[in-house]
Amino acid sequence: MLFNSIEFAIFLPLIFILYWFVANKNLKFQNILLVVASYVFYGWWDWRFLSLIIFSSAVDYFVGLGLKKEENESKRKLLLWTSIFVNLGFLGVFKYFNFFAESFADAFMLFGQKIEANRLNIILPVGISFYTFQTLSYSIDVYKRKLEPTKDIISFFAFVSFFPQLVAGPIERATNLLPQFYKKRNFSYDKAVDGMRQILWGLFKKIVIADNCAIYANDIFNNYTDYSGSTLVIGAIFFAFQIYGDFSGYSDIAIGTSRLFGFNLKQNFAFPYFSRDIAEFWRRWHISLSTWFRDYLYIPMGGSRGGTWMKIRNTFIIFIVSGFWHGANWTFIIWGALNAIYFLPLMLMKKNRKNINTVAEGKFFPSIKEFFNMAITFALTVFAWIFFRAENLSHAMDYISIIFSKSLFSFPNLNIIKRSLFVILITLIFLFVEWTQRNKKHGLEIKNIKFPRIFKWSFYSFIIFLIFMFTQTNETPFIYFQF
Repeated sequence: MLFNSIEFAIFLPLIFILYWFVANKNLKFQNILLVVASYVFYGWWDWRFLSLIIFSSAVDYFVGLGLKKEENESKRKLLLWTSIFVNLGFLGVFKYFNFFAESFADAFMLFGQKIEANRLNIILPVGISFYTFQTLSYSIDVYKRKLEPTKDIISFFAFVSFFPQLVAGPIERATNLLPQFYKKRNFSYDKAVDGMRQILWGLFKKIVIADNCAIYANDIFNNYTDYSGSTLVIGAIFFAFQIYGDFSGYSDIAIGTSRLFGFNLKQNFAFPYFSRDIAEFWRRWHISLSTWFRDYLYIPMGGSRGGTWMKIRNTFIIFIVSGFWHGANWTFIIWGALNAIYFLPLMLMKKNRKNINTVAEGKFFPSIKEFFNMAITFALTVFAWIFFRAENLSHAMDYISIIFSKSLFSFPNLNIIKRSLFVILITLIFLFVEWTQRNKKHGLEIKNIKFPRIFKWSFYSFIIFLIFMFTQTNETPFIYFQF
C-alpha cells in the first residue's frame, strides 16, 4: 500500500478511529490492532511475502529469549549468528543472488571462459532491507546486553512490522521504538496536529517536488545522447531533488503518521542539501541508515581509532557496503566509493566534525564562505547521484563524458527549460521554506513560531491545492519502495 494512494487515504483514518475510539482502553488490543493493520498494509502489495516478515520476527524474538537465558559465550554467539544468517540470508537470496551469479559469470569471461549464469526469477519483497536491519539491531543489542529482551511477542511483532516505517524507514532501533509499545499511549492533540503537518509536507515533497522533477530527470537520463552537457547537468539536478523529495517525503509521512498513534520516530533527514561538506551531508542524509552502519559495522571494525590505513579501509568499507545496500548494481558500489573518496580528506585532516551546527545559525543569510561550501558540496553530491540514477556503469560514464564535453558551455535545451519553468519555481519556493525551517524537525513545524492564522491556513491551502493539482492518475511508487 502506498502513502500516496486512495487505499491509504481510507486505511489511515479507519485504523486511527479503531485505535483511539475502540481499542483505546486496552494497550494489548492497540498493539494487536497495529500488528493486524501492519500486515494488511504490507500484504496489500503481495500477501505471500508476509511469511518472510513473520518468520524473521519469530526468529529474532526467540533468539532474544535464548540470549537472555544463555550464559555460555559460544552458545550466545551461535544464537546471534543464527539471527544474522537468517536475516542476511533472506536479503542475499532475494536481493543479491542474481547480481553475484552474473558477476561470477562475467569474471570468467575475462579469462575467455563462457559460463551461463542461472538467474532466479524472483520479486524483491518491499521493505526487506529496512526491516532486516531493524530486527538485526535488536538481536545485536540483546547480545551486547545493551537491551533487555522482550517476552511480549505482540509488542515485538508490532515493533518489527510497524506500518508507518515498515517499507522505507526510518530504520528504528529497538532501544527507541520497542519500549514505546509497552507504555499506554494517550492521545495528544498537539502531537497529532504536528504529525498532520509533517504528513502534508511529506506529500508535497513526493507529489509536487519529486514526481514532477522525475518527469524531466527521466526524460534527460533516458535520452541523454540527444542533449548537451549543460542539459545533462540540469537532468542530474532534477534527479537530486527527485530522490530527496521522494525519500525524505516518505520519512516525513512515516514520522507524521506515527505521531498520530502516539509514537516518536527518529528524524531521518535534516535538510542535507544545506550541508557545508560531505561529512555533514552524511550526518543529515538517511540518518537512520548512516548511524546503523556506524554503530554496527564501522565502530566494531575499529572506526577511526587505528592508524591511517585502518581509517582508510574502514571508510571505504562503510561507504561501499552502504552503496551495496541500496541495490545489486555496480553503479551503487561506485556511488558509495565516490562518497568515500569525498569523505577521506576531511577525516584524515580531522575536519569531518567541523560543521556540526546549523548553517548560518541565528542569521537568515549564510556567509559567502558558507554559501560556496554548500554549493561545492551540492555539486559533488549531484555528480555522485549520476551513478545512483544510471542504469549501468556504461550509462553513467557516457552521461558524464557528454557533460565534460564542449557542449557543457552551450545553452541548455530550451524546450526542457520552458516546460520545467513552473517546476523550477515551485522547487525554489520549496528550498526557501526548507531554508527558513532548517533548524526544525520538518518544513511545516511551527513550534515557537507565531503566524497569523489567515497566513497559516492560506499556506496550507496552497500546499493542498498543489498536491491535488499534481496528483497523477497512476500511483507513482516511492523510489525506495523495493529496497
